[in-house]
Amino acid sequence: MKKSIKIPALFLAPAMILMFIFLILPIFASLYISLTDFNIYSLMDWTQAEFVGLENYAKLFNDEVFWKSLKNTLYFAVVGVPLAIFFALSFAVMMNKKDVKGKEFFRAGFYLPSITNTVAVAVIWGFILNPNYGFLNWILSFFGFEPINWLGNTTWAMPSIILFVVWKGLGHNIILFLAGLQNIPAHLYEAARIDGASKWQMFKNITLPMLKPTTFFVTVMTVIGYLQLFAEPYMLTEGGPLDSTLSVVLYMYRNGFKHFELGYASAIGYILFILIFVVTLIQMKFRREQ
Repeated sequence: MKKSIKIPALFLAPAMILMFIFLILPIFASLYISLTDFNIYSLMDWTQAEFVGLENYAKLFNDEVFWKSLKNTLYFAVVGVPLAIFFALSFAVMMNKKDVKGKEFFRAGFYLPSITNTVAVAVIWGFILNPNYGFLNWILSFFGFEPINWLGNTTWAMPSIILFVVWKGLGHNIILFLAGLQNIPAHLYEAARIDGASKWQMFKNITLPMLKPTTFFVTVMTVIGYLQLFAEPYMLTEGGPLDSTLSVVLYMYRNGFKHFELGYASAIGYILFILIFVVTLIQMKFRREQ
């Protein structure tokens, strides 16, 4: 019995050690740092970091820029998540039909942006959204529209980033929905057709209910990912204009790696962790009630 336990433990040990060093230990280390005034001088000598308790967290509640970044992040998630779910499910339903030609091509085409480096894709989108020679303004000019400064206008900057992020993650969610659709028993649709149900009735009463586990998983993972928005605004706008695309993670990066206020940045990280944890709990509770 002891031997049978030791063998799996031996195989698990390298992964557990790496998880402890690179995941668990940094979590507790950043928690301690968030309770200190850790800065650039403390990097050379940890003893210079003074314990300040909850001072960093109290400072956050009076930080207008932090509240603006939190508002931007929530706006991004509230608008972006429904769009991501809607388009992913719509394309998945269309590609799941038997009479669709070139399904493999479309699947690969939609999934390709998901595995492409975010920085490289952001550079391309920067050219597409360029106000002077961008492809999007070039198309709009044929319809008589004036050029729009997509990333330099406080009205259009965040919607442009939402469009970019939804497009980039579309393929991953489509694959998940396709897997869920293909697990729905075909005889349910056959019985519905015999009873004279329309396509909308079959979608409403069969497809959506049977996709609840998949939809729940996709929604939770998308919300968690969107609340950690960073690379896209960092590459396209650097949080501007006028902090209109500044996310919580980008603000944490500014404080930690530009101003070297690592204690304050760690406090921001833990506030974001609590936010994600609470939102996930709410989603799980709603799912159990359903």
